[in-house]
Amino acid sequence: MKVLLYSPAFLPQIGGLELNVANLAEGLVASGYEVVVITSTPAGEEDLVPYRVVRRPGPLALLRWARWCDVFFQKNVSLRGLWPLLFVRRPWVVSHHSWYCRTDGRVAWQDRLKRRLLRFAAASISVSEAVAADLDTPSTVIHNAYRDHLFRLLPEVARDGELLFVGRLVSDKGVDLLLDALALLAERGRRPRLTIVGDGPERERLAGQAQRLGLTARIDFAGVQRGEELVRTMNRHRVLVVPSRYREPFGIVALEGMACGCMVVGSRGGGLAEAIGPGGLTFPNGDRDELAHRLAEALDATAAPSWRMSAAAVAHLDRHRSATVLAPYVATLEAVAGGAAANLRRAHWIRSSS
Repeated sequence: MKVLLYSPAFLPQIGGLELNVANLAEGLVASGYEVVVITSTPAGEEDLVPYRVVRRPGPLALLRWARWCDVFFQKNVSLRGLWPLLFVRRPWVVSHHSWYCRTDGRVAWQDRLKRRLLRFAAASISVSEAVAADLDTPSTVIHNAYRDHLFRLLPEVARDGELLFVGRLVSDKGVDLLLDALALLAERGRRPRLTIVGDGPERERLAGQAQRLGLTARIDFAGVQRGEELVRTMNRHRVLVVPSRYREPFGIVALEGMACGCMVVGSRGGGLAEAIGPGGLTFPNGDRDELAHRLAEALDATAAPSWRMSAAAVAHLDRHRSATVLAPYVATLEAVAGGAAANLRRAHWIRSSS
C-alpha cells in the first residue's frame, strides 16, 4: 500500500506532532508500506530516514503525489493541502493532534470548515478522548506513542536531581507558573532544585522572574537537549513537571519522563491527564497553589531511593509503545484501503454490465 502522509510541520522541527509523524512513517515502512511524507518544513540536514520526504512541493507535484498514493493521510486538517482530492479520488484519513480553534479559543470560519469537512473523511483519529470530544463528528481515539527505543531506564545513572521541565520556553507551557509555585514552596521551607531543558522567546523573562523570586541559585537553565543526552537528564531527576497553561491535546513528554523513571506532575485540562494516567499527579491549569501542593507530594513520594513506578503506570507505558500504537493505525489504513478497492471493483462491475 502507498501512503501519503501530509504534515506541514515535520522534522527537523521538534514537537509532539513532528515526532508522531516520523514515528508513524517509520513504523509503516517497517510494516511493508511505501510512505512519502509531504511537508512545508524546510530541511535542516539530509533526511536520513527509510522513507521519502518531499519538502514544499508545488501544486503540480502535490497533485502527482496524490495520484501516486492509495491513501491520503493528513496530520490535522490542512485546507491548503486538501485540494488535490477535488481532482483525484483517494480515501482521506485524518488524525487530530490539536484543537480546531484560534489561540484565544475562538472558532473562526476556517475552523468551522475543517470540522464540517470531517464528514467526508474515510477515517478520523484523535490523539486523546479530550480531542475527540471537541469534534462534531465521531472519531476513533488512538493515543500517541513515545519512542521506547530511546526513552528508557538507565540504572547506572544516579537519580540525584529533583524537579525537571522539558519543553519550549513559551508562555503556554507555564514555566512562569512553576517558578511561582517554587516561591510558594520556599515560603513553606522547601527549596527543591529545578532543571529547565529547552529554549524559546521567554528565556530571558523567566531568568528575570527567577532572580526576582530569589530562585536563581536553585535553577539550572540547561538549554536544548536531544537524544541520549536528554534521556540521561531525565534519568537523573525524580519528578518531571508539565505545568502547561494551555490545554495540551496529549503530551508525549509525560510518557518519555515516565519511561525514564520520573513521576510526572502535570496540568489537568485537555489530554495531558490521559498521557500521565496512573504515572503521576495533576492539578487545575493555571493554579499555582495546587501545583505547589502536588510538587511537595511528588517529592515526598519519590524521596526513597527504592521508589519505583507502580504496576499500573508500567502497564500504562506498555500501551503507548510504538509497536502497540502502530497496530490500530495499520488496521485503520487496511480497512480504508480495502473499502476503497471494493468500491472501485463495484464501479467497474456496474460499468461492465451496463
